[in-house]
Amino acid sequence: MKSMYSDVVIAGGSVAGLICAREIASNNHSVLVIEEDYEIGTPEHCGGLVSTAGLEELGIIPFRKTFDHLIVTAEIHAPNGNSFSINSKKQKVAEISRRELDKQIAHQAQKNGATIKVRTSFQEMTDRGVRTSDGEVECKIFVDARGVSSLIHKDRTGILLSAQYEIYADWIKKGKVEVFFDQEKYPGFFAWMIPSDEGKGKVGVAGKGINVVEVIEKFLETMGNYSTIRKIYAPIWIKGPIDKFIDGKIVIIGDAAGQAKPTTAGGIYSSGMGGLYAGQAISKFLESKDTSDLEEYQKRWTEKFGKEFEKQLFARKILERLDNNTINKLFESVTPEITKEISEKDDFDFHTGSIVKLLGIKGSLKTAQAIIGGEFKKLLS
Repeated sequence: MKSMYSDVVIAGGSVAGLICAREIASNNHSVLVIEEDYEIGTPEHCGGLVSTAGLEELGIIPFRKTFDHLIVTAEIHAPNGNSFSINSKKQKVAEISRRELDKQIAHQAQKNGATIKVRTSFQEMTDRGVRTSDGEVECKIFVDARGVSSLIHKDRTGILLSAQYEIYADWIKKGKVEVFFDQEKYPGFFAWMIPSDEGKGKVGVAGKGINVVEVIEKFLETMGNYSTIRKIYAPIWIKGPIDKFIDGKIVIIGDAAGQAKPTTAGGIYSSGMGGLYAGQAISKFLESKDTSDLEEYQKRWTEKFGKEFEKQLFARKILERLDNNTINKLFESVTPEITKEISEKDDFDFHTGSIVKLLGIKGSLKTAQAIIGGEFKKLLS
């Protein structure tokens, strides 16, 4: 390939990268997206839960079948088998196929004028742009949207391994998400079950220092008969945003910038908004050449998500310090009033309020307060 030119090169064709490309191209700047996989939207290692309000804010009108797929209840299980349910109709959370979603955004970007190439990987920065597996491209801005793999050399402590299987099983109920806490089996995280239809869904596990293959196989054995149609193993990031989203001519977005929720590692909305704000800031910068326009991106993202992510990091610290015995006690203190109150909130994207309630912090629960003390005050503020 001969040397090419593009105003912006984006490495990573996932939600954040594609939304960023869509925004830049809509302002008539040339943008090239390179994706190292052979298909946009693959491998789908995300649970695929997103609020329909979040999708709309990202400028995506969800496909009709997304609305067949709203999550109706979430059942949360304690280590000892006790559980409570939250009615999640109010939150309008959909289970979506990332393969479809990513392609839908890719189409938006392409219609605006972006070029997308698969099976093309980023190799290194050069004086004038970037070197890819397909030759050199001159550019003014390079956007790193390569996901968690970009963070691995920065800080291994923020990374957990996860396994997620797509399965057929008659015990998966349409519209019902299940979450299983057990600090011995999934230290610092949990196991999950997300339906994609009646009898079909995604089951996953993550945790500190566990063999995810063994753990997920054991978990599935306890559930009953199933058939596996897909297996994905992927690192997730739980340490919140990195310090600097912009480094000279490099702009970092999405999972690569730590924009996934510290509590659940879900990030379609928060990472997508990173791509949106970055795309708008880059467009402005290309016209003005003024770096303060570029810096607008980090400012806007932090204004929107900074506080919530700080609270989620505290919630995560608390979770990491609870043992199974304490979690079981916490579950006993969850009253129907608490679950009703959470059910009435529509805060899927900003959910620390619900966590605070579940921990009984505003109520009388002394066990947890004794364990964590002052950190609660930060959660409540």
